[in-house]
Amino acid sequence: MCLAIPGRVTEIYTVNGSKMGKVDFGGVVREACLDFLPEIQVGEYTIVHVGFGISRLDEEEARKTLELLGEIEASEGETPDGATVSGA
Repeated sequence: MCLAIPGRVTEIYTVNGSKMGKVDFGGVVREACLDFLPEIQVGEYTIVHVGFGISRLDEEEARKTLELLGEIEASEGETPDGATVSGA
């Protein structure tokens, strides 16, 4: 299974003829190949899989996804009744 997390493109450049970019995943910046996304621009969001940008997302969809991931993280270690599990 693969978890797709939106990242914001902060920089675009060319390396050996390939369109590359820096993508910010909530403070963690990684380099990704953007050849599959010829129209993507700095400031837009993408999904990166094994180092390749595979899809462009609008800002609203990226925000919703990041909010859901934040809710999952916040609920980590809780039981179904909302109690917190020790050591989580």
